[in-house]
Amino acid sequence: MPELPEVEALKDFLAEHLVGHEIVRVLPVAISVLKTYDPPVTALEGREVTAVHRHGKFLDLVTGDGPHLVTHLARAGWLQWKDKLPDGPPRPGKGPLALRVALETGAGFDLTEAGTQKRLAVYVVQDPGQVPGVARLGPDPLAADFDEARLAALLAGERRRLKGALRDQGLIAGVGNAYSDEILHVARMSPFKLAATLTPEETRTLYAALRSTLTEAVERSRGLAAGRLKAEKKSGLRVHGRTGEPCPVCGDTIREVSFSDSSLQYCPTCQTGGKPLADRRMSRLLK
Repeated sequence: MPELPEVEALKDFLAEHLVGHEIVRVLPVAISVLKTYDPPVTALEGREVTAVHRHGKFLDLVTGDGPHLVTHLARAGWLQWKDKLPDGPPRPGKGPLALRVALETGAGFDLTEAGTQKRLAVYVVQDPGQVPGVARLGPDPLAADFDEARLAALLAGERRRLKGALRDQGLIAGVGNAYSDEILHVARMSPFKLAATLTPEETRTLYAALRSTLTEAVERSRGLAAGRLKAEKKSGLRVHGRTGEPCPVCGDTIREVSFSDSSLQYCPTCQTGGKPLADRRMSRLLK
């Protein structure tokens, strides 16, 4: 799933390639992708892209005083830039193509989604605040006014574990499953630690890990073409998705806790005092 660093890089890439150009066609291919119908997608056609913004993990294409094209790539969605789009309209079918945006230059981009769970979402709205997911977003962790005190206030009343709190888009915008694992590894904190129990020193440590992890990931992704961002994300991860590999800090084996639709990775030595976390799903499989 693209998270804050990848979406930030996509925003910069699209700003470079779209701003100043006219949208001539918006072609929904998958019925499930379009979440709004008024204004219609045709309201974007003939309009110039004037800016590209990021709201958490949402991309926002601005067309002056016209509608915004807002998209959330979800777990299996991606954006594929093409210097020259294929001739003729795309054919609806069982392939990954969900929506195509064409410019007057002949270039444009496709939104694609792999798998059978169709969660990729596109909205055409007059104001991005009309998108429910955008409206409920918490503060951006890389914003200038997001300081240690802001993080402490957000976590003070949290009864959830740190892993769940960091992933909650209504609490902090943009952090997902992968970077929450990375942040907690840098902070040397258990993903199961209760958020509200952090001491001031622990909050300071978590804040520094949050900012440094995301900032470094953004810098690694900056300037890359859209097609290279997935590989860059994977290569930069130290614990997420690396179950069974040695921890790059201490050499202990990275372990995993599995859930119904996701998993987390952590280092026992760095994060949990050497104790493996309970993995009920794996325990049932081993009985």
